[in-house]
This record gives sequence, C-alpha cells and structure tokens, in this order.
Amino acid sequence: MRSYHTIVYKDAKLRVACPLPDVVERELRRQRELLEEYIRRQPEFRSALVPVRLLEDAPDIARRMDAASRATGVGPMAAVAGAMAEACARSALAAGAFEAIVENGGDLYASSPEPVVIGIYARDSKVSGRLAFEVPPEMMPLSLCSSSSTMGHSLSFGDCDLATIAARDGALADAAATLACNSVRSAADFDGVLTTVSRVEGVLGVLLVKGDELAISGELPPIVKADPRETARKVTVL
Repeated sequence: MRSYHTIVYKDAKLRVACPLPDVVERELRRQRELLEEYIRRQPEFRSALVPVRLLEDAPDIARRMDAASRATGVGPMAAVAGAMAEACARSALAAGAFEAIVENGGDLYASSPEPVVIGIYARDSKVSGRLAFEVPPEMMPLSLCSSSSTMGHSLSFGDCDLATIAARDGALADAAATLACNSVRSAADFDGVLTTVSRVEGVLGVLLVKGDELAISGELPPIVKADPRETARKVTVL
C-alpha cells in the first residue's frame, strides 16, 4: 500500500509517493537553489511571458524550461512546476527507488510498476471528483500537468476550468497546459485548441474542461469513474 508524504520548501508543496522522500526533498532544494541563483542573474527569465534568450551557463533545469517555452510559445516559468516534479522523481529513481510519484501544485510526474489513479478536479464542473485517470505501468514514466483559469494563483489569459496535458517531459507538459488553458474561453474553442496543442512535438494527449463540457484528444491514460468520497485518498487531484 502506498504511503504519501508532503514536502514543503519555500512556496513549493509536493505530495510524494516514494520510498525515498528524503532524496526528493534534497533534489527540490538543490534545483530551487540553482534556479533562484540563475534568476538573480537573469530576472527576465522569471517575468517573461514569451521565450527568452538564455545565458550560456544556464543550469539544466532552466534549459529544460527554455526548451518547453520555445515549443509552446509561453514564458519559461510556465514550465517550472512540471520540470521540478520530474527532476525530483528522477533523482529518487536514480537513487534506487522502485516508485516515484511527485505532484507539484497539480503538475505530476509518475513512474511506478503499479497503476496510478489520479483524480480529476475542475472546480464546480460535474466531472470534478467523478472521473480519474488510471495510468497503467506501461504508460510510465509519464507527466500529467494541469492549468486552470478558475483555480489556483497562476496567471491565465483564458477562461478554462481545466487543461491537462500528458507528455513524457514534465516541463513540456506544464508549458503546454498553460498554452491550452490560455487558449480556451468557451467550449466552442475546444476543437481548435485540441488541434493546436496536439501538434506540439512531444505532447501525447490533451484534456479540456469548461463548465460541464469535456473534450479529449490523443493518447491519454484511460479515464475511469471515481467515487467523489475517495478523491482525497488518491495520489493527487489535477
């Protein structure tokens, strides 16, 4: 049976299912220090809403965020949570963990020999707590990242209750979720947004929720019914 750990460092709050949570925490601190030091030298990296030119000695996590930014056209910080989740999970796997599931503010990276059930939450939509992704082992490692115009504190230019992206790369999934969320203002936008975001190289699948309307495209984990009473016991809520 999985056990879950909460790791808090500065403004980051991770929910982790991993036998080596101490490794995850060390990596979170290390990556945050690297990124914060880089941002001190290039403040534009933090505030830009479009891709920026990196300094030559940028750390790897900044380079991963930059690549995701360029693939989607959004600012590099739109990729930070997904990039951090992947870096932390990979550090635990490299240290010998058989499983590493790291959720960072709705952005998740998962690698496990067992299925992982991830609840879907979209504010007041009828799908909230009633549907979930059931990620089979053969689809992992996998990143599932989400963005919302109506939940959380992230800047959004759209009006979308939930945009979730499946990708192998955590930074890309996070940035693509921002792109999708920014592009939805009504359910009438679904078809165009699904087409545009699905064409981003590396994006496997897209889920969009606006009110009680839901649309999907590409290769997503199976979507199953979920008991709302059980949502809090799942790995995370996207």
